Formats: sequence, C-alpha cells, structure tokens
Amino acid sequence: MIEETIKITEKILLTLIGIATVFATCQEIYFLILQQKVQLADLLLLFIYTEVLGMVAIFYKSRRIPILLPLFIAITALSRMIILQGKGSDPQNLLYEAGAVLLLAIACFIVTHKNVSEAEDFDLNSDKKNRVKSENS
Repeated sequence: MIEETIKITEKILLTLIGIATVFATCQEIYFLILQQKVQLADLLLLFIYTEVLGMVAIFYKSRRIPILLPLFIAITALSRMIILQGKGSDPQNLLYEAGAVLLLAIACFIVTHKNVSEAEDFDLNSDKKNRVKSENS
C-alpha cells in the first residue's frame, strides 16, 4: 500500500515537473521572440530545460536517474550564473564558482570512468565464464 502510494506520488510529481519544464521552455522562447535577441545565458537556460526533460524521460523508461544528468545540469547552471553575474561581481566568488564547476567536472569524469571500469569487469567475467563453459564441453 505504501509502495503504491509512493509510486503514484512519484509519477504525479514527475508529470508536474515535465509540464512545468515545457511551460518554462515555451515561456523562455516567447521572451526570446519578443526580445529578438538570443544570448548565451538564454541558450544555457534552454539546455537546462532540455536536460530536465531528458532526466524525466529516462526515469520513466528505466526507473532510474543516471547520476551524470544532474551533474551536467549543475555545471550548466553554474556556468549560466557566472555569465549572468558579469564583470562587476566579486573575483573571489568567481573563483569559488569556477572551483565548483571543476569539482563537478571531476565528479563526472570519476563516475564515467567508474562505469566504464565496471562494464569492462563485467565483460571480462563474462568472457571467463564462456571460456570455462567451452573448456568443460
């Protein structure tokens, strides 16, 4: 009963997130059309919306959220924030934000490398099992 309630609530919230993201994307495109000007910060915001929609879609398909997607979203959001702050912001804050982007990029590298290593280990184990089966036959 509790698991079913959680699953239903999860689906409702994901649907709301998807609808809100589509609405925000349409709203941003409308503002871009009115301004008749597209800047890098606008493109990064649209990219964030696209990644959120992709994350919702992947969750519906696989019932999992790959850790890389939220990391990419965080990197993009921090980059957008740095761009929006402009030259008038405190240089120390810029260093902290750049450090955060670097840490997130390192995390992406580690997660990607870890997944590749696990896949290689799995393939090696599969090959060993196949060799043992063929030798025993």
